[in-house]
Order: sequence, then C-alpha cells, then structure tokens
Amino acid sequence: MQEPTVFPGGVGKTWQPGDFTQLIEDVSTRVFDVYDDSTVIYPGHGDDTALGAERPHLSEWRERGW
Repeated sequence: MQEPTVFPGGVGKTWQPGDFTQLIEDVSTRVFDVYDDSTVIYPGHGDDTALGAERPHLSEWRERGW
C-alpha cells in the first residue's frame, strides 16, 4: 500500500466511490491481521497511533463508510 492508509480514527484516501471499501479491506487483511497491537503507525499527517488503539474501532469505520 503506497497511499495514506491508516490514521487515528480511520483510513485515508477515500474520495472516489469504492475507495473506502477497497482500502478498509486492504488495511484489515494486510495490516490489522498481520501486525500486533504494539505496532506504531506514522501517518503522513496527524498524530502517531498504535494498532491497538485503532483496532477496536474497525467496525465503527465500516459503519460510517469513511
């Protein structure tokens, strides 16, 4: 994944229809399913976070669609 992906509170680059669906699936399988909760995320902008802080919110992100 080369685009901004995980930020505190959600995933990024979801401007086009279908972007969110593809990105949330990629992030789930290629990041959250692979790395543990102590993995730190350094987004392109905004505060750093850890997967453990974001993981509990995956269902919320899916519900809101961004």
